[in-house]
Amino acid sequence: MPGLSGRSDPKTAAKLRLDKWLWQARFFKSRSLAAEVIEAGSVRVNGTRISRPGRDVSEGDTLTFPQGHRIRLVRVLALGQRRGPASEAQALFLDLDPAPSEPEASDLPDRLE
Repeated sequence: MPGLSGRSDPKTAAKLRLDKWLWQARFFKSRSLAAEVIEAGSVRVNGTRISRPGRDVSEGDTLTFPQGHRIRLVRVLALGQRRGPASEAQALFLDLDPAPSEPEASDLPDRLE
């Protein structure tokens, strides 16, 4: 963030609004949808329930929020500059609770005929 001199101050960590970050990371189709979920009190930042969409997040923060039928647990790795393609969005976070993968064929029980 630029200081009074127009230069970045290394003491201040870069921050971004929570609703904007969730939208840029492609967890929600719009910022207004992200804001609704936040205002409902369904989002936690570092374990603390948040109800303000304007709450700042920074790199290293851990977010917990519902998405569809899942509860997502992600760590913020980077703050986005824009809402880019999905491949760019995936670089913004680390999924701490990945979805269970499809069972492999070798894990399925043999059929009795």
